[in-house]
Amino acid sequence: MCTAALAKNKEGYLGCTSETCNFIHYENPTPVVGAIVEYEEEAVVLVQNVGWPSHWYGLVTGFLEKHEHPDEAVLREILEEIGLKAEIVEFRGHYSFEQMNQIIMIYHVKASGPIVKGDELADYKVISIEKAKGWEAATGIALDKWLKERKTRKTDS
Repeated sequence: MCTAALAKNKEGYLGCTSETCNFIHYENPTPVVGAIVEYEEEAVVLVQNVGWPSHWYGLVTGFLEKHEHPDEAVLREILEEIGLKAEIVEFRGHYSFEQMNQIIMIYHVKASGPIVKGDELADYKVISIEKAKGWEAATGIALDKWLKERKTRKTDS
């Protein structure tokens, strides 16, 4: 703001080096929503965003828009990315994605009908829940946890 140089302060944030300026760049995480889309009977939808390597697939995710509730955002993202109207089953928790400085709010949703790939996607795939598995990032950890809890509930029934 005052054009003085920035340097890390004692808390590890970038801050102004001028004694007369109190600017601190906090680098707050960006809020994102994500969906475990349970599709039709016993399947989940994974998506590949444009620009991702061809072997990367993940959950439907997207940024919250100004004044948007996360419940609305996740349903909007599903409609935009795979053309499905979904129903929220439950909020699954929040996960930190440090590489992108994001906090991702994960939902379990159910959807059915024909999938229509949106402009942001290079591809999508529908896989059986039985063959689904997570990965070592925020959304993959959320998917793994959901799969394990689902399997436990089925075993206990």
